[in-house]
Amino acid sequence: MDYLNHPFTSKRHTVFAKKGMVATSQPLAAQAGLEILRKGGNAIDAAIATAAALTVLEPTSNGIGGDAFALVWVKGELHGLNASGPSPELLTAEAVKALGYDKMPKLGLEPITVPGAPSAWAELSRKFGRLSLEETLQPAITYAEEGYPLSPILGKYWRKAYNAYKKLEGKEFEHWFETFAPNGRPPEIGEIWSSKAHADTLRTIAKTNARDFYEGELAQRIEDFMVEHGGFLRKGDLASYKPEWVKPISTNYRGYDVWEIPPNGQGMVALMALNIFEQQDTPKWQNVDTYHQQIEAMKLAFTDGQAYITEMNEMPIRVEHLLSKEYASQRAKEINETAIDPIPYELPKGGTVYLATADDEGNMVSYIQSNYMGFGSGIVIPGTGISMQNRGADFSLDESHPNYLKPGKRTYHTIIPGFLTKDGEAVGPFGVMGGYMQPQGHFQVVINTIDYLLNPQAALDVPRWQWVGGKKVHVEPEFPGYLVQALERKGHEIQVQTDGGSFGRGQIIWRNAQTGVLAGGTESRTDGMVAAW
Repeated sequence: MDYLNHPFTSKRHTVFAKKGMVATSQPLAAQAGLEILRKGGNAIDAAIATAAALTVLEPTSNGIGGDAFALVWVKGELHGLNASGPSPELLTAEAVKALGYDKMPKLGLEPITVPGAPSAWAELSRKFGRLSLEETLQPAITYAEEGYPLSPILGKYWRKAYNAYKKLEGKEFEHWFETFAPNGRPPEIGEIWSSKAHADTLRTIAKTNARDFYEGELAQRIEDFMVEHGGFLRKGDLASYKPEWVKPISTNYRGYDVWEIPPNGQGMVALMALNIFEQQDTPKWQNVDTYHQQIEAMKLAFTDGQAYITEMNEMPIRVEHLLSKEYASQRAKEINETAIDPIPYELPKGGTVYLATADDEGNMVSYIQSNYMGFGSGIVIPGTGISMQNRGADFSLDESHPNYLKPGKRTYHTIIPGFLTKDGEAVGPFGVMGGYMQPQGHFQVVINTIDYLLNPQAALDVPRWQWVGGKKVHVEPEFPGYLVQALERKGHEIQVQTDGGSFGRGQIIWRNAQTGVLAGGTESRTDGMVAAW
């Protein structure tokens, strides 16, 4: 039986509930969060439980050794958490170049930065949680210890990663295969996989509120492995790390405030694109001119984002200027009837999981967590189940670039949670994971919601496009053929993809401010589920 074969179009409907809701890309993880809500936890506790469970239930996209960001709505206020870790003190551009690289490698020891995910769980629990970390991490521990059967999309990407990693050479990669291919092959769809080492690590993190990961035995085991194999991360890097509470940034788009985490994340690209697009003609449904203007707005915003986004204090241009209507107006003037090859704005003189949760008290969380490229670096710390991220792969070795690699610096970050408010009231959390697709996904979902009044499930189901550079645009297999042809006549180089996997995976929860009723949508492009009661 082929669990990836769907010869007929299937349909999902919006899920409604009153007491609580969890939306994410893996059904068992969504139920883990719901279990915590039923036990008396709030939306923050549910988010922590779901996030920890996803390190077990979807390791193809995230792990204990990854980063996280969160937008948290509590008592009428939106809070931002940046739990992305910096580069190790020993990791310099000169050190990487001395190993023979002219750009940052994607796999191995070099792109590993300080993991922030465990600190995010502990900090969210400390500041807003109702239950202990031992309680919220228990579902994840149980799944790791007892095992679970692989869902279809999970199995697909597990095999894809195995085929890529088996080409790698070096003893440092052996523990990935011991952990994720224990029988000399990737587990199949429907086959049970477990990791007692992963369970033990989660249990230690829970008991110590994550401090052991940064200061104790787990930190020492990470350092010992790095020293043995020539890596850069040390216990001191872990011990000195703290997640950062930040002020979310926003733009007003047609009466709605759209919120993102500020740089070093790329969320502001979505806001910049919305501002540019708002300068154009009134959007028309399934219209070539509207799609053309969307693509052009996004490519202009993204070109500038990739040129200038890094740690906020090292950006050569102020965030406020890039989010200004003046900037949007200037960039909007460059959009004409045909596709352009974008160049960065002239400076003014002078493999990721997403989840959304909500409870009956009005608390809501938009949370994203990642090892970056699939399983990450390919490095697993032996006996722990800790799969290390490769977030440092985005650093530049060009000294003139704002995102130039320096010790203790946080790199340009792709993972971004989103949140929507109107007139000071929460509408709800939303997000689309998937590398550089993420701000493009946010942009399209917001337009689908606000301009076309689509329900949360429909807003996610609309066939997506993705600008990939220059005039090249990828579209999903279901993208209307007449629009493909019309966009090509405008100069876009359209490539119809055979699979929707690269177009991101999103979740949405909207809350009716008058009734408190929650409406959730989940991603049809993955194993997604909305768990509610």
